[in-house]
Amino acid sequence: MSVSPLTSPTAASAPSQAELLDFVRRAAADAELIASLPLDPEGRTWLRLAGPGGSEAWLIGWPPGTGTGWHDHADSVGAFLTASGELRENSLAARLPTDGWRTLELTEDVDRERRLGAGEGRAFGRHHVHEVYNDSPDSHAVSVHAYYPPLPRIRRYSRSGQVLRLEQVERPEDWQ
Repeated sequence: MSVSPLTSPTAASAPSQAELLDFVRRAAADAELIASLPLDPEGRTWLRLAGPGGSEAWLIGWPPGTGTGWHDHADSVGAFLTASGELRENSLAARLPTDGWRTLELTEDVDRERRLGAGEGRAFGRHHVHEVYNDSPDSHAVSVHAYYPPLPRIRRYSRSGQVLRLEQVERPEDWQ
């Protein structure tokens, strides 16, 4: 099955995390789609895709040394999969309060790290806080991401040791 950037299959209900993961897996296996993404030597590039059941999906190119910084996807569930290269995901294995705070002190045992090579990915639930990086010194990585409901906001954080600080809230108009 080929995944088109502008067409979306119809769905009777909201896609599950497993369905989002299946979508990103199929999209990442579409060599023509992956090759259609222009890669920039310095900045991330992206192509918006129509995900299943009204989800939001993106094909993202990661030059060497680029990453997202700490963030979450608010009330959306999601999945992402590395199509080529390798990405590192650092995440927090703790459910954080969703609103009403600016600074939190994290416990020592909440950090998780995953290395996701080509064909490897994961699904995640609401309020999943993570950062994703291509820490290769010389190779691009490409990945596919899907979120449902479409991202209502992204909260960006800074981190110093065990202190996590809310820095900014972005809305769709900030990145589309």
